[in-house]
Amino acid sequence: MLKVESLCVESGAFQIGPVSFTIQSGECLGLKGASGSGKTTLMEAICGLRQVASGKISINQREISESTPAERNIGLVPQENVLFPHMRVAAQISYGLRLRKWSNRNTKQRVEEVAEALQIEHLLTRLPNKLSGGEAKRVAIARAIAFRPDLLCLDESFTGMDEATRQAVMETIGRAIEQDKITTLLISHQPQDLECLASACFDLDTPSGS
Repeated sequence: MLKVESLCVESGAFQIGPVSFTIQSGECLGLKGASGSGKTTLMEAICGLRQVASGKISINQREISESTPAERNIGLVPQENVLFPHMRVAAQISYGLRLRKWSNRNTKQRVEEVAEALQIEHLLTRLPNKLSGGEAKRVAIARAIAFRPDLLCLDESFTGMDEATRQAVMETIGRAIEQDKITTLLISHQPQDLECLASACFDLDTPSGS
């Protein structure tokens, strides 16, 4: 569960807040608004990438307002994928697992599982400069969900995907939200992104044949 209480964030002369909202475990909240309205700034504050002027941020009843990004157990997919240029895809996906001291066996299994789900298993030995924009986006998403974060933050994360890939990725994220009860915050200029993700989650809950 993510709980934001009277949060204020300042960036130069620009200020957001106070903002308050709650996302229950396993739920997805969509945040939309005009360019420059502060959506990404708010998400970065939640992730620990911007200083909070006042207010509180809690995940699963643990206050993280002053915690480092690494201590927050948040998976972030930013607008720019920000892949490590020297790491092959398999190492990108396993990065968060190794930081959390997963065993080699479990790390390998989880990387293969996520790569297969996102249809990037054929890319595991490639470097980022050998990936298309859509491939790089899927790798960034794989890295963000691999370690089963408490909160998944998606900032315009479906840009540059063709419709078939977009749907497949939505279904994978929907499955992760359902299976691992990942609380999710989605920023998008496209209302259909949230509708599509909500539909993916709903379809996973719908018995076959109903």
